Amino acid sequence: MSKTDSKAAKDMTETMEKTMQRLQGSFQAISEQLETKIDEMGTRIDDLEKNVADLMTQAGMDKQPISK
Repeated sequence: MSKTDSKAAKDMTETMEKTMQRLQGSFQAISEQLETKIDEMGTRIDDLEKNVADLMTQAGMDKQPISK
């Protein structure tokens, strides 16, 4: 392997390492955003369930059997 080939291989390796680091950073950021959104969605669903239960109680429906 000549010095030119060795330099090219080293440059390519460095470029690939930088690219992989950028991709890992992007993946981490997206993962964190997704986790935040899922947590927010869970909270909103919990709130919705509570609101529906409150409305059913106010309407007197919480004591009625559910027919199928």
